[in-house]
Amino acid sequence: MPDQRENLQRLRAEAAARAASAASALRALVHDREGSNDDDEHDPEGVTLSSEWSRLSGLTDAAADELRQVDDALARMDAGTYGICAGCGKPIPSARLEVRPFADRCVACAEAGR
Repeated sequence: MPDQRENLQRLRAEAAARAASAASALRALVHDREGSNDDDEHDPEGVTLSSEWSRLSGLTDAAADELRQVDDALARMDAGTYGICAGCGKPIPSARLEVRPFADRCVACAEAGR
């Protein structure tokens, strides 16, 4: 499992970097627009404030969710339960873990919502 741990740690670093970058861009957007009374919703040029805010918030949330999933997978690895389906208790196929290394359920259990 050393390769899997390294992969999860790499994914964690990438997700953390994306989360930090999106959060920084969101803070910059808020800072740049503080005190401004622009009506950007009717500005024909460029992206509106609300759509950019929504995009950056979505990127931040997605990266934070992936970070949480990777942290959970690393915790399962430390507990010795990594690769064991939380739904049925059977091993998660290695092909699934290659595609989705933070998976906590086999495909059948994931599809069944277990």
